Amino acid sequence: MIDPLLALAATQAIAAGALTLHTLINASLLYRPIKTEKSVEKVAVLLPLRNEAGRVAPCLRSLLAQRDIAEIVILDDGSTDNTAEVVRTIAAHDPRVRLLDGAPPPPGWLGKPHACHRLAAATDTPVLVFIDADVVLEHPHAVTGAVALLRRVRADLLSPYPRIVAGSAGERLVQPLLQWTWLTFLPLRAMERSRRPSLAAAGGQLLVVDAAAYRRAGGHETVRAEILEDIGLARAVKRAGGRIALADGSGLARCRMYDGWRDLADGYAKSLWASLGPPAGAALVLSVLLAVYTLPPLTALAAALTGRPAAAALALSAWLLGVIGRVRTAAATGGRAWPDALAHPVSIVLLTWLTLRSHVLHRRGRLTWRGRTV
Repeated sequence: MIDPLLALAATQAIAAGALTLHTLINASLLYRPIKTEKSVEKVAVLLPLRNEAGRVAPCLRSLLAQRDIAEIVILDDGSTDNTAEVVRTIAAHDPRVRLLDGAPPPPGWLGKPHACHRLAAATDTPVLVFIDADVVLEHPHAVTGAVALLRRVRADLLSPYPRIVAGSAGERLVQPLLQWTWLTFLPLRAMERSRRPSLAAAGGQLLVVDAAAYRRAGGHETVRAEILEDIGLARAVKRAGGRIALADGSGLARCRMYDGWRDLADGYAKSLWASLGPPAGAALVLSVLLAVYTLPPLTALAAALTGRPAAAALALSAWLLGVIGRVRTAAATGGRAWPDALAHPVSIVLLTWLTLRSHVLHRRGRLTWRGRTV
């Protein structure tokens, strides 16, 4: 008779091994910009801002240091702080900068898609680069290097993920999962070749888009009510016949998305309810993640306490395979690996809790972001 604990440990090890192998393959295929590569096309950088007075300065200074970009268009989206004054003070003497006044989003629109829509309509350059206020560009040709990569890989929309900076313990546990999830579960080359809009991923912190493809896809108007407008835009580009790609942008930019655990929890609450599909689908995904990545240490402990060394070894190998996946993800995307990767089981528990909280708050109509109801 097969020992059920041994069977469980073996299943965990096989599943973790297969997924980590996929992580290793994806990491080896990930596009990376060449720092010396430049683009000669006219490029507009588009920066939507809402209540970002306390964090926009590093981003804006890094934008002003960029070379070979035509313009920097900024939209103050109804800020209730002094965001506009900060922009005017820092960018007063750079003729490339235009500051637009935002307006409340019309019915049926969320704030960020509307702000991005307004920004895109304000320029006629052939390439659009959308950037968030928490992104800091790392060298003077970061933007043109990203545009050159867009052209080199023959994509219409490129998402070069910045290096994720995590300050608090909670950020270090959760934020690396952003890159780990798509490196582990998304077949990158199949995503690029497939015409299926459902097979798409993107990160809105830094997006490089061919302007003609953007307009063929309907721009942000097609995702006006989507909380995950970045992924929605990538799907729209695919529906219009375009090609999308992901890249490691850690050599181009860094990004600290949240300032501590409370900010992170609120940020994830506004979007996680939409990330994994409806509640039943999200429950299934989270159950698999918990079984493959959180349960193995407990399985190993139970096996050790009951004198089953083979089962304990297999369960420990499942845990270590998950750790290897996190370490390889960090190496591929400029993140921090040690000792955070060892706590991967805890990371999955926190992701589960954040997702459940997001669904509960969404069902109760209590989601807000930057002072607006989501």
